[in-house]
Amino acid sequence: MIDRLVLSLGLLALLPGRAAAGAMEMVVLRALNKISARVSMLEIKVGDTATFGNLEITVRHCDKRPPEEPPESAAFLEIVETPPTEVPVSRFFGWMFASSPGLSAMEHPIYDVWVLDCKNASTSESETAP
Repeated sequence: MIDRLVLSLGLLALLPGRAAAGAMEMVVLRALNKISARVSMLEIKVGDTATFGNLEITVRHCDKRPPEEPPESAAFLEIVETPPTEVPVSRFFGWMFASSPGLSAMEHPIYDVWVLDCKNASTSESETAP
């Protein structure tokens, strides 16, 4: 898995406008439980794991373009479903882009997760409004 992460980070650096992007300390996600209609905002630090329902969401990297470029936030996520009596199953491993949530979406019958923003821990709440 680490090899895929390194390869993906290298490929992301080749995308136009990504060279000046800055690594951020945390990602802001929106998560939806389609059955209960519960929507949650999750703020997860890079390297940490958060739980939403049966999902364990681990943030590996979060990038944000500088203000002088077109807005884009992208996060490299690893999402594993851990049913109570079953073996954990990897549901998503890769980049999610805030501007194109359908581009690389997690396919799951119960849960939706998408990136809203990347920020540093000192960033105010007003800068990450949906």
